[in-house]
Amino acid sequence: MSTSNRTKLLLDIGTFLAFLVTMDPHFSGLAIHEWLSIALAGTIVVHLLLNWEWIVNVTKRLFIKTTNGTRFNYVLNWLLFIDGILIMLSGIMISESAMPALGILLPVNSAWRSLHDVSANLALIIMGLHLAMHWNWIVTTFKRVFLGSPGKPAVTGIEQEA
Repeated sequence: MSTSNRTKLLLDIGTFLAFLVTMDPHFSGLAIHEWLSIALAGTIVVHLLLNWEWIVNVTKRLFIKTTNGTRFNYVLNWLLFIDGILIMLSGIMISESAMPALGILLPVNSAWRSLHDVSANLALIIMGLHLAMHWNWIVTTFKRVFLGSPGKPAVTGIEQEA
């Protein structure tokens, strides 16, 4: 088991758990929802950096030589990234806790609330598809990290984890 795969798995588990907590502000409270969402943005940046080689390689050969599964995964990842930006931007614009704590007061605008709600709901669907695309890698790597199962090298069937 490579340290890189272990790091990716642990980061991804933490990111996913934070994603689940932030999906219901009533569960954690608004302040935790907002601050955890800001921290979540940082973990997503680290996730992208850890998978940067995959991103570059697939981008180079996207329309030349790659599988349809890889193309779908690539587009899905971009949709998740764009949706994440929309969630974060709209979340900042409707912030009632984090931004005021930083001395930033923004005007109330219901359009930002609507965008935040729609993009958050869309994120659930896209994240579900993202998890499904990587399920084999998740299970294989989880077994190796936590159960010590040597097994075969972890692969997703879509050329590599991203």
